[in-house]
Amino acid sequence: MNIRIFDTPLRDGEQSPGVSLSPEKKLNIAKKLDQLGVDAIETGFPVISDGEKEGVKLIVGEGLKAELCGLARK
Repeated sequence: MNIRIFDTPLRDGEQSPGVSLSPEKKLNIAKKLDQLGVDAIETGFPVISDGEKEGVKLIVGEGLKAELCGLARK
């Protein structure tokens, strides 16, 4: 059996009232998740705002081992 960990706190975590993460905070969290060996990290929903887009760019540019994903809609 192959189990993969797909983590979503960078997007889903901000759905809680009063929670807002800066791009730098998101990068820090993504780096920690990568160090923990998380297989896939949902980086965010870049179409929502310039700040969200900046956070995704920072994470993608870091060269993490984890597979990086972003939420999109049509």
